[in-house]
Amino acid sequence: MSEPDRVLTTLTRTQGANLALKDGTVTPAGFSLKFEEIPVLVKGFRRMVRSLEFDVSEMALTTYLTAREHGVAFTALPVFLVRGFHHGAIRYNTRSGIRGPNDLEGRRVGVNRGYTVTTGVWARGILATEYGVDLGRVTWILSGDEHVQSYMPPANVEPARPGADLAEMLIDGEIDAVIGVDVDHPDVAPLIADPEEAAITALRQRGFYPINHLVVVKDDVLQRYPEVAPAVFDAFTEAKRRYVAQLRDGATSSDTDRMYSRVLQITGGDPLPYGVEPNRPMLEQLMEFALAQRILTRPADIDELFVA
Repeated sequence: MSEPDRVLTTLTRTQGANLALKDGTVTPAGFSLKFEEIPVLVKGFRRMVRSLEFDVSEMALTTYLTAREHGVAFTALPVFLVRGFHHGAIRYNTRSGIRGPNDLEGRRVGVNRGYTVTTGVWARGILATEYGVDLGRVTWILSGDEHVQSYMPPANVEPARPGADLAEMLIDGEIDAVIGVDVDHPDVAPLIADPEEAAITALRQRGFYPINHLVVVKDDVLQRYPEVAPAVFDAFTEAKRRYVAQLRDGATSSDTDRMYSRVLQITGGDPLPYGVEPNRPMLEQLMEFALAQRILTRPADIDELFVA
């Protein structure tokens, strides 16, 4: 039995890369993990950012960068639990007169939850760098507020009216496009044609493979137990190694598994690499996007963002 102060309250959604941790097959040396289950994971992110409720927590990457700039006392491990493609995250009303990404300029575009949401940052970055969209000429309409309460968005970011639903606003023509909201309606379509193949092309040609989530540890836990960072990192790494081995054997049961399997087939390498160096190009790209979109006011030293 572990000592009470060696039990780490942990928030992370059950997924292939951490399943061996969640079922207890893998544990960090010298510690045990007490998992908190929150049905809507982003609500857990908010609780971590605002009250440091957990010792260890999965966290959206841009939320982490924003929280660090605003002095929240946690530090990331280079454990990148979730990755994804975001070319398909942008959907538009086909009755709006929009014919391509550049037509978003001068329009109102909804963004699910807050302006700092990681999917929105990646999607806007794609619009700007691949399609030349001037993001400053778009009015971004938010359906929620920011996890980091002290963050102030740019002037072209507005909240939706109280009680509004972005999907309904899109269908009704109140907004012209939306990021990060699934809308099943005959008048709604992906803005980027064949978005899955566009994302795969970006992966093949430029290694563009966005990171969504990482893992953070409270600073006071890191200070109390210097050995906690390598112990937790190694445990997450071992759990992920087992998952990738299953993918290599062809075991897939979800769309996420199939996406990672396709990345493995295309690249021949680990679809969920951990550590700073293998991920430095994408971390630098996300930092560039966050600065351009005025989410961050200054660049951060990537190496100082992580403890290992």
